[in-house]
This record gives sequence, C-alpha cells and structure tokens, in this order.
Amino acid sequence: MGGVRNGATTRMSESQRARLLAAAVQVVSEFGYSGMSTARVSGRAGVSRKTFYDLFGDREDCFLAVFDDTISRIAAAAAPAFAHQGRWREQVRAGLSSILECIGDEPFLGTLVVVDALGAGPRVLQRRALWLETLTTIVDRGRDEVRPGREAPPLTAEGVVGAVLSVLHARLLERDGAPLVELLNPLMAMIVLPYLGPAAAKKELQRPLSKARRALSSPARYPLEDLDMRITQRTLQVLAAVAEHPGASNREIADQAGISDQGQISKLLARLERLGLTANGGAGQAKGEANAWTLTAKGEQVKCAVGAQAGG
Repeated sequence: MGGVRNGATTRMSESQRARLLAAAVQVVSEFGYSGMSTARVSGRAGVSRKTFYDLFGDREDCFLAVFDDTISRIAAAAAPAFAHQGRWREQVRAGLSSILECIGDEPFLGTLVVVDALGAGPRVLQRRALWLETLTTIVDRGRDEVRPGREAPPLTAEGVVGAVLSVLHARLLERDGAPLVELLNPLMAMIVLPYLGPAAAKKELQRPLSKARRALSSPARYPLEDLDMRITQRTLQVLAAVAEHPGASNREIADQAGISDQGQISKLLARLERLGLTANGGAGQAKGEANAWTLTAKGEQVKCAVGAQAGG
C-alpha cells in the first residue's frame, strides 16, 4: 500500500509542477516576466501558493524551469537535424530550420526564451548566456570553410548570432501569424555571408524551403487539463490503485488509496466513471455483489500521460 501511495504522491507532485509551468507560460505571455507573480501563476494553475513554494524557490526558479525545458526540447529537435548533415553550411541550415519550426509551432514559448528571458533574473540571464555561447560556437565553425586570405574577424560569430536573435525578437513581438520558417533563407544568407561570401549568401536566399515539419511538444502542457475535475492527490491515489489492482472493489481500492470513508470512495469512483476514466465490471450493490473497477482506455491514457510527466 505504501508503494501505491508514494507513487501517487509523486505523480501528483509532477502533475502540479506541469500545471504551474503551463500557467507560467500563460501568465508571462500576458503580463511579461515583470507581471509573473506567484499569486497569478498558482491561481492560473489552480493550486495553492504553498504548493508553488513546495516545488519552486521563487518565481525566477519557476521561469528558469520553463526556460530550461523549452531549450532542451528545441535542442532535441535541432540536434538530430544538425547531426545528419555533413558540411557546416548544411548543418546550420538544418538546425536553424528545426529551431524556427519549433518556436513557430509554440510562439509563446519562443517569445519566452527569446524576448522575456531578457527581463528575467540573473540565473536566467546566466543560462541564456550559456545557450548563446553554444550557438556562437556552432556558427564560428564556419571559419573552417573560409578560403585562405578571407578570414573573418574574431567577433563575427557573436555578431551573427546577435543579429539572428534581433530579427527573431522583432518578429516574435509582432505576432502577425507569419510562419517563422520563412525567415530561414534570409537568416542563412546573413550567417554564411561573412564566411563563404556573397555568392553563397545569394544561393541561400534562392533555396526552396523544405516542406518537412518537426513539431515541438509543449514542456508545460498539463496532461489532465481537459478533464472537468480538479485532480487531487487523493484522486491520483485512487487511479493508481485501480491501475495496479484491476477488478478491485470499493473497499479494496479505499484500502490501497488510504481512504477510510467508504462514502467518499464511492462518490469518487462514481465521478471517475462519469468522466470515462474507470469502468465497473461488477454487479454492484443492486445485486448484492461487489463492484469491480478497471481503468478505461481513456483512464490508461491519463495514467500514462501523468507517468510521462513524472519521468520526463
């Protein structure tokens, strides 16, 4: 029983964290980092401020978690595309294309890492600087492609990365709905110009855009947010008990979930059934027999979604 309870507690903590991260993205998109108060984030997430501080040290800590998760997911999409190409120019193009598609698919997240991070606290700025350092190193590999006698100045890569971010900063603030991937050719022309020269830059401007898409899965989406029900630790304990003991009765599930009130467990199981998360395969009290609860396909999806949040 302790294992079920501990597992449900962990899943509850992770689901609350996911709700807070999703709420943080929404709040920052509306009010900016300066308006990202703990009260707004916890209120939007539907959790207490105590829960917020159980999971995050302060608002900067919460913002940093969103920033790190978004960067890691963008990198996860861009790194394979980058690695599958041989030459520097093609590597940069493939990686940049993935980045533009990712932040284009989730514009609020793109704005968060490119725009809002500039106004965040010192830890966020430090993390952003490390990210820019990585991008600068990649761009500066263009020096290996430069012909003898045409070496680029020392700060070329830093300037190029800054220019690219400046363009993205402006486009994300506009929020005009234009696909960011349409910037791929002009940005690539700007990147290769100081290393490969005007002819290479012109070719980049004329290249056809790939129709391939790489979607970014949101780091802050709460897996149970579409349910018309407040998900509590007790709810997750009951779901965990049903999942681990299919066919269990009300009393057996109550024992596994640590619920002593039989009326409460009956109401909770009935509500989960109405939501389509559980199904009763027993005859029930009408025939004097015990209920036999199992998770439905939807219930399994919810359980797996919460498990993915806990493991990710």
